[in-house]
Amino acid sequence: MKEKANIRLFILIGITLFAGLWRLLISAGHTPMSNFTPIGAMALFGGSYFISRVRAYLFPLLTLFISDVVLMQTIYAGHSKGLLYDGWYWTYAAFALVVLIGSVLIKKVSIKNVILGALLAGLTHFLIANLGVWLRGLTDVTTGLPYTRDFAGLIKCYTLAIPYFKNMLAGNLIYSAILFGGYELARLRFPVLSRPSAA
Repeated sequence: MKEKANIRLFILIGITLFAGLWRLLISAGHTPMSNFTPIGAMALFGGSYFISRVRAYLFPLLTLFISDVVLMQTIYAGHSKGLLYDGWYWTYAAFALVVLIGSVLIKKVSIKNVILGALLAGLTHFLIANLGVWLRGLTDVTTGLPYTRDFAGLIKCYTLAIPYFKNMLAGNLIYSAILFGGYELARLRFPVLSRPSAA
């Protein structure tokens, strides 16, 4: 039983790391398409499949961190503040909530739960990450000035982020279908991947 749990854990960690590697391979600059990655789906997947809550948060957030460091030291080097980027903690808070969504909403894997989780994950990231952009007084790309510190400035910040939001939603939906669907198909073929009593 323990050996089966270890095989399952190894596969789950491998899938998580592969999602981070895939993010690195498809990243090509700071555009709305930068958000079309498997990272959101990976966080949902980790929350849903890792039995240990520590592992459910640790492996997806660690994979996000490693891929962020690589990207910030290469493709996005002009935007880096040390290892990461300014305001990274807003993004990581959003992804921690996405793991929570996966652990609560997708306890039972179904098409409906995965779609709902992917949509909710995208909305959570959109709301939290862009609230952080506005609170930090970052620059409105249309004017070159910081967002105004009022409701209109907040709405404009969210409005300008809609293309990124749409691509994150698309990425969440497509990559969730691949990760959850692929794992469930593999589980049918290889029962060792089924959820044990502890892993």
